[in-house]
Amino acid sequence: MPETLKETTADKTEAVAAPVAAAPVGKPRSLWSDAWHDLRRSPLFVVSAVLIFFLLVMAIFPGLFTGADPRYADLAHHYLQKPKWGNVFQEDWFGYDIQGRSIYARVVYGARASITVAVVVTALVTVLGTLVGMLAGYFGGWIDTILSRITDIFFGVPFILGAMVVLTSFEERKIWVVILALAFLGWTQIARVARGSVLTIKQADYVMAAKALGASTTRILLRHILPNAIAPVIVVATIALGGYISAEATLSFLGIGLAEPTVSWGVDISSGQEQLRNAAFVLIIPSVMVSITVLAFIMLGDAVRNALDPKLR
Repeated sequence: MPETLKETTADKTEAVAAPVAAAPVGKPRSLWSDAWHDLRRSPLFVVSAVLIFFLLVMAIFPGLFTGADPRYADLAHHYLQKPKWGNVFQEDWFGYDIQGRSIYARVVYGARASITVAVVVTALVTVLGTLVGMLAGYFGGWIDTILSRITDIFFGVPFILGAMVVLTSFEERKIWVVILALAFLGWTQIARVARGSVLTIKQADYVMAAKALGASTTRILLRHILPNAIAPVIVVATIALGGYISAEATLSFLGIGLAEPTVSWGVDISSGQEQLRNAAFVLIIPSVMVSITVLAFIMLGDAVRNALDPKLR
């Protein structure tokens, strides 16, 4: 046998005998890690996250943006003075209102009340709506019937009209009163979403296995159903947060939401409507801030929905 043929045969024998190295298998990503992987690459998420971060910093630390007092009024010198767009971040940047107060200072400090109302209301309606939806979807039967009918009753009440009725029953409409009024009527949509998600998940194999192994109802709800049903709830809550900012501004504009001396964008929009013809900037500037904030949260909700919904990938 020629030497070349012997070497070729030996090489083939060694190649067959040599163990095949196993290809490295990466750790599978969970739903949340996969969603975060997509969110980091989404321009919609990046832009909205930057805007929201800026607004949250402004709401928590308004002193970083202005040293002016939003309640200080100087009618003699600052009555409806027009904005000086070149004086960026200065007291007279956005001009002054009818009481001689700095509009820029009020925009900065007004973020705290508006965002606080929206965040706390969203937290309350998310907890309440998720609880009602989970109980109705998991237990079914008469529990589902009662909770669903209660949800339908609240859902049938017009949101703004119902909030107006609730708020008019209070003499002083402070922040916590507005929060409770909005939360009292705003949980129904999340309850419906949570119920529908739980109805699907409770038929899953891992839930059936947990029941067969004797897991308690509380453990099944908290360890198996809630983590898998919370994704659509988070999407709805994120989008709704911007709606609550708009609702607070609407109620304050109508004169039944927050009121003086609370510094809020809605209060400033309400007080600025009388100067629409001769000093439109008093009304337009806080209105633009409300629009930007609502848009930022809606964009964030859309980005989160795209990342968590496998049908949209």
